[in-house]
Amino acid sequence: MPNGSKKEIMFEKMKEKKKEVKIVRRIVFAVVLILLIVGGIGGYSAYNYVTGGLSPYDETNEDPIAVSIPIGSGIDTISQTLEDNNVIRDARIFKYYVKFKNESDFQAGDYTLTQSMTPDELIESLKSGRIYREPVFTMNIPEGLTLEQIADVIEARTNHSAEDFFALVTSEEFVELARQQFPDLLTDEIVAENVRYSLEGYLYPATYPFYEENPSMETIAFAMLQGTQDNVQPYREILADRGQSIHWLLTFASLLEEEATAQTDRKTIASVFNNRLEIDMPLQTDPTVLYALGEHKDRVLYADLEVQDPYNTYVNRGLPPGPIAGAGRASLEAAMDPSSSEYLYFLADPSGTNHFAVTYDEHLANIQEYLR
Repeated sequence: MPNGSKKEIMFEKMKEKKKEVKIVRRIVFAVVLILLIVGGIGGYSAYNYVTGGLSPYDETNEDPIAVSIPIGSGIDTISQTLEDNNVIRDARIFKYYVKFKNESDFQAGDYTLTQSMTPDELIESLKSGRIYREPVFTMNIPEGLTLEQIADVIEARTNHSAEDFFALVTSEEFVELARQQFPDLLTDEIVAENVRYSLEGYLYPATYPFYEENPSMETIAFAMLQGTQDNVQPYREILADRGQSIHWLLTFASLLEEEATAQTDRKTIASVFNNRLEIDMPLQTDPTVLYALGEHKDRVLYADLEVQDPYNTYVNRGLPPGPIAGAGRASLEAAMDPSSSEYLYFLADPSGTNHFAVTYDEHLANIQEYLR
């Protein structure tokens, strides 16, 4: 074979080899480019996944969510509990975030959390055993107020009118919604015959923190219902053993709250009511007459005592159909643990001091001495 032909053949082979190398390089480049694109997309997706998981579940939702952390719960259980209650988006991300920050010493207990809380706020709350947030404002609901009076407080402290709030908490739709949220608290007793307002006495008197400038009326009402749920919880087992209900407790305690003065001995008044109930004697307490009349009066007249209304304890025996106001902790405790006495009568003198009597003659003597 001529030398020229060999050179041509070698040249052609080298040319083909270079062409193959270029093709391989292009394929490798394409593969690397694809891998980089896929990796970038995956990395971006992973970034969004993590940042989304560490964002509040719903930063605009301030509705309270009751969450119970059992004793001995580890971060796995706590994280899953928060996810199950829709407080956080992802239990796994929250768990790794806690471990990344080297947080521990979480406390068991019952918490009222919200979907707007950040992971750091949740961590601080679980470590301190309390809600770790700075409220935008607080609102105090005094003891002994009716729903109408609570509505007036709402109007004075928020941009909601008293009429709108009262209409909400007395509406069948909201009562049903509340019953779904608090089934163990709001039983069939609140919708029984003769109950004037289902939620009367169920909006707990306390100072409430709010974390937004204009909380909705539903948010406010649910916070107060949660307050009642939290404060009656310690009595549930005792009431069950006695065959009594939360409704009974709130009704009885509301009478004590309305009879209270600055120096009132609620436990002794509770003993008077108990003694009367045991002998089927009418309670004859003036606040129930005023509630039956639907108005405040400085002085209850004899004619008022005869008003025919289920709430009037002068004409009806036993407790009224439901609470007549919101009772505070002192009245709840007095209702659960009254004094032991034989008293059947009491009155408060102008200074607020109570005077008790066993017999009606002794009571008349107290009236003569302290009121006339």
